[in-house]
Amino acid sequence: MLKAVGGVLRQRLPLPLTPSFTFTSRIVAARNMTSSSSVPPSPTFPKFVSVEAADIHSRTKPDGFRFTLVSYNILAQAYVKSSFFPHSPSPSLKWKARSNAILAVLKNLGADFFCLQEVDEYDSFYKGNMQELGYSSIYMKRSGQKKRDGCGLFYKHDRAELVLEEKIEYNDLVKSIQDANSPNDDENSNEQTVQPDKPKDVGSKNGPKSDTEDRGDPNDPRVRLKRDCVGILAAFKLKGPSPHVVIVANTHLYWDPELADVKLAQAKYLLSRLAQFKTLVSDSYGFVPEVIVAGDFNSVPGDLVYQHLISGDPSSKLMTECLDESPPIPLCSVYASTRGEPPFTNYTPGFTGTLDYILLCPSDHIKPVSFLELPDSDAADIAGGLPNYSHPSDHLPIGAEFEINKE
Repeated sequence: MLKAVGGVLRQRLPLPLTPSFTFTSRIVAARNMTSSSSVPPSPTFPKFVSVEAADIHSRTKPDGFRFTLVSYNILAQAYVKSSFFPHSPSPSLKWKARSNAILAVLKNLGADFFCLQEVDEYDSFYKGNMQELGYSSIYMKRSGQKKRDGCGLFYKHDRAELVLEEKIEYNDLVKSIQDANSPNDDENSNEQTVQPDKPKDVGSKNGPKSDTEDRGDPNDPRVRLKRDCVGILAAFKLKGPSPHVVIVANTHLYWDPELADVKLAQAKYLLSRLAQFKTLVSDSYGFVPEVIVAGDFNSVPGDLVYQHLISGDPSSKLMTECLDESPPIPLCSVYASTRGEPPFTNYTPGFTGTLDYILLCPSDHIKPVSFLELPDSDAADIAGGLPNYSHPSDHLPIGAEFEINKE
């Protein structure tokens, strides 16, 4: 089992906001909403909407075993400062308020699986509180001296049994470069001092300043690929009427739009490891598992990372001729195949766009039957940008309910 390193800050791409959208006026409006009352509003609780009809669940009797999965970048408290989020009400950024709001959202959603990114305070808060709600968990903290967050995969132990896990360390990409070089070339490669990633400047439309100078020569692939990002692969035996094994992968790719090649390398490594893990699970249990991948990919729909992830899906209408290779495992986006990708999963004055995805390996035995709703851009509870009292992170949770055939 590999030890994982890592985590990542979210990408701040210099993309235009939606037309006729003025954050300044809406920030004032959002603050006025809370100034008239001493009691801040409760967090917003999103609902699952049926793929076939606009209600919470399909009215028809389930044809198989159903389970829910939610992916959510909860925003590490280590990166929460008023200077980074000047548009947010200051009280809503405090740890006690945010942690309670995040926990309330997770409790209300009640998903069978939670793929969380930017999880800090794991041992002191999330592990124990989620355990009280009936969840076991796998956690992979970012490497690096001052890295505090990581990826967490939480699952209901009365609904699923963990049978196998691996942890992905994207810094292994550096090892592959070093292995290709002579020992003399590598003599000083481990002497680089990796500084902590600078938290994003959400107020800047140009995104955060590059930290490549602190890391070393960005043209050296051994420096360029060392970004301390991680992922988790886990195989679960579902506790349904018939035995089924499902692989759930959770990851958080690097944020910097100027290092698109690094993100693409990470995406390729993820799928390579996922394909190997799927083969291992298949050989161990005698049948092919279903595969779901979720996380913050710091990539918008249509860019190279997104294209690579879904390029193995024959039903995809996205042009992928520019890719130089096919992925080792086919995936399709759950939202794209049902309601269409949402216009945004990250919502701040500095950046508004979709960075988070739930991907499914197409199969005759599993299908999405509902998805987690997201607010419209004119919704009052996101006015002025996130985080706020209604949404404790700058990202929104995404989710899906899946149905597995009884056979």
